[in-house]
Formats: sequence, C-alpha cells, structure tokens
Amino acid sequence: MREDRRESGVFVGRGRELAGLRTALAGSRVVTVVGPGGVGKSRTARQLLEQTGSARPVAWAELSRLPDASRLADAVAAACGLADHTAREPAEALCAWLADRRLLLVLDSCEHLVPEVRALAADLLTVSPGLSVLATSREPLSLPGEHVVELAPLSPDAALELFLSRAAAVAPRLPHPWPPSLLRVARDICRRLQGVPLTLELAAAQLTHHSPEELAARLRRHIDPLTSATPRDPRRHQSLRTTIGWSHELCEPAERLLWARLSVFAGPFDADDARAVCSDEELPPDRVPAVLDALVAKSVVRRVGREHLVLDTVREYGGSWLGRLGGREAVRRSHAAHFHRLARLAEEGWLSSGQDGWYQRLGSRHRDLCAALDLLLRTRPDRALDMAARVAFFWACCGRLNEAQSYLQRALNAPRPDNSSLARARWALGVVLLLRGEPDHAHRLALACQAAATAPGAGHYGNGGHDDHRDRRLDAAYLLGLSHLMAGRPLAARIVTENALDGLPGTPFDSAATLRCHLARTFALTATGLHHQARVAAEELREGCAARGEYWTRSYADYQLALLSLIEDRPAAAAAHARSMLAAKQRLGDSFGTALGLDLLAAAHAADGDPVRAARTSGAGQTLWQSVGHPQRGTPELAPLRAECERRARAGLGDDAYEAAYQEGVRGGWS
Repeated sequence: MREDRRESGVFVGRGRELAGLRTALAGSRVVTVVGPGGVGKSRTARQLLEQTGSARPVAWAELSRLPDASRLADAVAAACGLADHTAREPAEALCAWLADRRLLLVLDSCEHLVPEVRALAADLLTVSPGLSVLATSREPLSLPGEHVVELAPLSPDAALELFLSRAAAVAPRLPHPWPPSLLRVARDICRRLQGVPLTLELAAAQLTHHSPEELAARLRRHIDPLTSATPRDPRRHQSLRTTIGWSHELCEPAERLLWARLSVFAGPFDADDARAVCSDEELPPDRVPAVLDALVAKSVVRRVGREHLVLDTVREYGGSWLGRLGGREAVRRSHAAHFHRLARLAEEGWLSSGQDGWYQRLGSRHRDLCAALDLLLRTRPDRALDMAARVAFFWACCGRLNEAQSYLQRALNAPRPDNSSLARARWALGVVLLLRGEPDHAHRLALACQAAATAPGAGHYGNGGHDDHRDRRLDAAYLLGLSHLMAGRPLAARIVTENALDGLPGTPFDSAATLRCHLARTFALTATGLHHQARVAAEELREGCAARGEYWTRSYADYQLALLSLIEDRPAAAAAHARSMLAAKQRLGDSFGTALGLDLLAAAHAADGDPVRAARTSGAGQTLWQSVGHPQRGTPELAPLRAECERRARAGLGDDAYEAAYQEGVRGGWS
C-alpha cells in the first residue's frame, strides 16, 4: 500500500523532531509537519516510518505533482490500495473503503492544495475512527485537533555531518577526515546555508569542480551571514533560492536548458523520456544522457535505479527558468506528443512478450499520461480522444476506471472533427462502464459499436485497411459478448462471438482483437455447458499466450481452466490454474482479477479437503473485493462454486473456527 519513492543520500540529525513526531502521532489523529521548501519534511516523515514502523498499515499519497485537486481523491485512493470498480465518486468510494479500517495515511506535499486536502481529510477522519493522518506541507491544514510540528533547519553539528557525507560521496579526492582548517571552512559553509538540507546537498555537489575554500568564497559573495533564525525566517527562503540559483549559474548552458525542460515531467522519467521530450537542435538527442548524468552529479536530479526524479523545489526553479526562456508551451507540446506516442506503442505492444512491461511502464508514468491528456484536451481534442482510447484498456485492468471514464467522456464531448478514434473510444468506454457496474449503458454502447462495425462502409480504427475493419467487428463482438455473459445470457454471447469469428482465417493470435474475441467465446462455451470445447479452446489460448509471453489473456484462460477443473472435480488442477492466474494478475496490477483468482483458489482448497486454507483464502479475497468496491462478481457460473466452497469449509471446521480462519485471511494472507 505504501509508495516506494526513496530519496538518495544519508539522513542525519532530527532525533528530537522524530521523538516529537512519535509522541504527536500517539496522541493526535492529525499531525502536520510544516517547514519551508528543502528543509526535509518528506524525508523526515519517511525516516520516522522506517525507524519506528507503524502498528497500522501505512498508505503514502504523494500530492506534489497534482496540478490541481481534480485527481486528489483518485491519488489518495490509489495510495490506499482502492481500485474502485463502481460508478461512485472517488471521494465517496474512499470514505466507504476506509470506514472500518485502521490506517496511517501520509499526505505528502499538501501546500498547493490545502483547502481541498483539508476537506477530504476531514471527511475521511469523520467516517473512519481508525484513521490517522500524517501530512507534510509548507503550512498547516487547520483541521480540528491538528498537531503541528515545525521542522527547523538542521543543528550546526547535523548540518556539518550531512555536508561532509555528501562531500565524501561526490568528491572522494578530499582528505578524510578533514583537517581542522578545512573543517572551519565547512562550518562556515553550513552556517551560511542555514542548515537547510537541500542547500547543503546542492552546495556539496559543487565540490566536484571547486575546492571548499572556493565554495566558501562564492557563498560569502552571494549570501549574507546568518544573524538570527526562526523556522519561518524569510532569509532562509532567500538562502535556498540563492543556493539553487547559484547551482544553476554553475551549470553549463546545456545543463541549465535540460534542467528547465525537465520541469514539465509530473513524475519519474528515464533517459529515453528525457531525450524524447527535451531534445531539439539546441540540445541534440545524443547529448541528453550525458547532460542528464551531469545534473545527477550536481544533485539537481536524483537517480533511483534506471529512473530519475527532480525534487519539487528544484523543479519549481526549473519551471520558472523555462518560463523566462519562453519555451514552456513548446516543451509541453513535446511532452504530450511523447506520451501520446508511448500510449500508441503500448497498445501496439499489448499482444507481445513485452505486455507486462507496458502495464508497468504506463503505471509508473501515470501522472505524465494524465498531464499529457489534460494539455491535449485543451489544445488537440482529436489527439486526446485517440490517446484516451489507447490507454483506457490498460487503466481498466489496473483499476483506474474513474480516470479512464472521465478522460474518455471529456474527449468524446469535446468539439473535434469526427475521426477514426471515435470507434475505439466508444468501445473502450463500454469496457470501462461494464467493469464499473453500469451494464445498461455498457450494453447500449456495445450494440452501437456492433452496428457501426457491421454497417456498409464502416470506418476503421486508424491504420486503415481490411484488418482494421475486421478488428472493429471483433472488438464489438467481444464487448457485446461480455455484456451478455455478465447479464446471464451465455447463449447470446456465444452466438455473437461465433458469428464474428466464423470463417475468419488465421489463428487467435493474429491481433489483440481476435484474441479477445476468442476469449469471450471460450467463456460462453463454458457458460453454455460445452465443457470439452471450452477446455480445448482455453488450452489453445493458454499455450499460445505462454509461448508469446502474453499475460492478460493467459490469466483468463487459466480462470476458465480452473473453473472447468472444479466442475470436473479435479481440485489440484484447479488450484494450479488459479495460482497461475494469480501470478499473472499480480504482475499486471489487476486487483479485480486477483480477487477472482482467490475465489477459485479457495474453492479448490475446499474441494481438496483443506477447509482452513479455503477459509483463509476466502477472507483474503473478500478484502480485495472490498478494494474494488463490489461484492463478489464474475461470470454467473462462479456463484455456486463460491457457495459450495463456504459450505464445505464451514462443515469441515465449524462456524467459529471458520470465522477465525476467514478473519486471518482478511488481516493478510492466503496460501
């Protein structure tokens, strides 16, 4: 549940502040760490949790890159592990999800959304007695009962320790330990930088090219000595701005240019992203990686594995500089074009060995995809429609249904010329609505997609030609078949999908649309009692997907094979297929599919005479069903298997032991 965005560098000092935070959290449900930019609020909160842990689960919601409050509830819900599949508003779903949970919710970097964060936190605290909030902000949230902890700069000794540690990392040529004469210089540097951790790290990075004495001399020219200090002393803000500006001044022109352009990223990025978004004739693509490495060496950019991050305060400076250069809109357009292209490549790579990688990449780039869509909706709604249609199926799988529906509907409602993306967008919206529990609206869209795809002179998805027209018909049949299946009309689903596939040359793996339609047909075969045909079809799909490294369809082929094995009273085979399904679903980040897999695994345990594991696995599954906002769902033939699973487990354990094992699963485990 906790987002892992670790910051590089050592953590020093803050013993008193950490002790105060522990005490505050023990006595208050709302604790806000306040202080100026660069003082280390987020890092101190992370250190607190890493040192002491928490008696409750922790959810970390990073809010700094949200441009406004429109996705605030979505961001907090995602951090809390809620992948809501209902038509509720995100805040409403979040309140329901947290109502009976014990949780520490960290709201990181709230300062630009204080009124909205205040309102959301107040609602959540009201409905959830077991919830506590730890916030970081440049100002308090002003909530009733809020305990405010002001984070001052580091003490002189801690500031020196941090500076020397960073100096050793970036300039190993310096003596160790430092002689007294250099220590005096280092103390003077720390005093002038007023103990602000970010300024100390940026200054230490300059030791790669300057001696400590040169660094101190530069600071004497740029920053007046500290005469008095409080946590809100405006001179401290000046020190931070001056140090960042000085770091900027010491950068090469290409480094300053890249720093400015990197400010358009809303989340983590890699060298390929930077090259695509930030390069032009002035900064050629082949130079970007080396310039990016130089910014890492200067502590302007943080490297975390293969990815890079720009701290908020540094990013703000870069954005300001980009505005002065007059190139902000051009870089934003380049950013939007890159992520539109990324969405297209992901869709084209859906049926490939890189499928799981695309799910993970789109997940890590989610904030930038949203930023690109926001810009395109304002400037190129036709491209926004195309992009939303391409990412929606990925988002639907990962539980981002509210955002998928919102962007699709906004793009469909925006003034734009009719184009080939309309068909794809309406189809994607139908899939999203079906998963959100709006079957009537989804069914109407499915019928409209089928009518449009089979009409004389029907258009195409975008590439043109016979294959596109074929894929439109197959995707329409998939959606309509799925709608019939969810409504308990399996014969209609079988007729629709078989009609679409009838006489089609080739294999199920000729296109993503062909594969999806074959999968829907397999579901319909099972649901209409044609179990042998269903098994043959499911095994063919599973084998072909495994050979191609495809996970999404393979997981649902395993679902069908587990279901058929239970019907055939082969619990060991059912458990094996359920575990295979779970491995794939967890790889893709699909909570809904994972919940389905746990139901099947629980039924297999019960059928195999293991009521304890059946009860535990059912409890774990119920937690996930709650996280998607639905009671247990799936195709109708799963319902009697669930009921039989519970009956057998209760009969084997007794009601009290069953409930105890079930609650153990709810609290965190299945096997």
